[in-house]
Amino acid sequence: MKKTLITLAVLAAATGVAQAQSSVVIYGTVDAGFVSERGGVNGNVNKIDSGVASASRLGFKGTEDLGSGLSALFVLESGFNVDSGAQGNNEALFGRQAYVGLSSKTTGTLTLGRQYTPWYNTLSKVADPFAAGYAGSAKNLFPANTTRTSNTVLYTSPNFNGFDADVAYSTANNGTESLVSSRIGRQIGASVGYANGPLNARLAYNTTSNDKQVGATTTVAEAGSARNWLVAANYDFAVAKAYAAYGVNKGANSSTRNNGNLNAFNYVSANTSDDSTTALIGATVPVGPAGTVMASVIHVNDKSGLNADANQFAVGYSYALSKRTSTYASYAKISNKNNAGYTVGNNSNVGTGDKAFNVGVRHSF
Repeated sequence: MKKTLITLAVLAAATGVAQAQSSVVIYGTVDAGFVSERGGVNGNVNKIDSGVASASRLGFKGTEDLGSGLSALFVLESGFNVDSGAQGNNEALFGRQAYVGLSSKTTGTLTLGRQYTPWYNTLSKVADPFAAGYAGSAKNLFPANTTRTSNTVLYTSPNFNGFDADVAYSTANNGTESLVSSRIGRQIGASVGYANGPLNARLAYNTTSNDKQVGATTTVAEAGSARNWLVAANYDFAVAKAYAAYGVNKGANSSTRNNGNLNAFNYVSANTSDDSTTALIGATVPVGPAGTVMASVIHVNDKSGLNADANQFAVGYSYALSKRTSTYASYAKISNKNNAGYTVGNNSNVGTGDKAFNVGVRHSF
């Protein structure tokens, strides 16, 4: 009997250790707001929208300690619309993120699956004072072809005295065309950054193959690639945080618009450029113990000969009711030149006009 009790105690202890070495967390964001859009072919549009500041999502993430500084990890993240309760538009069950991998404290992290690109992480986390959300989202004017990719292998280095880097390789992001050639839809990206004290700076690159399948054959028509560079930095002066970014976009499909070249106005939108630059300056300013003012100006310079330039001015305000809940309001206006067809959207939707105001609430758990 004594031996049995000892054995049970050892098993219980071992089970407790195993449970302590692994964890699974359910997390998410619920974001909804009132959106008023102006200037588009559809006239004045007023609606309740989902994911204005941050996309509404439900996710599962977990880690397991494998010993010797090595751990396993996974993320499964699904998007949904708060206004209707439906799953995100044209989105797979875990269409936002779905990956699994291994992480070492000394050699870095390797993950496989659907993930954000290094280029987009640089835009949303370093360049944009609106963090790619609200009416002032940098996604309104920066290229929209580099957000996330499927079939991706991503390596992220450890932090070395403030420096870190990552590199991503994604095969065939065009569905069934992947059966023809891994070059079709292939993306390769990388970034390197430095963060120390008030300074956060990063340089990112992304290239996307434009190769196409020829009819129903196995022949691949070579069509070059879209190439995007982005350098971004922000610096916290305590009284305000300053932001700056500059992007260079070369090749066909390198400057795809967030609205998919939609004819949103009373004219046919100009073709997207194969040679352009995008520049941003902005700031966030803390107001009192819980408020933040956000502002940015973005300029698109189309060098292709069409001169379909655009400017966006945006301002916003967020107030933290708690660590998890905040309210917000924002406004943005785009000036399109020579039939440039950019629209004012937000984190989750592309918008219908060249002006938009939104006010809403966001809760994270």
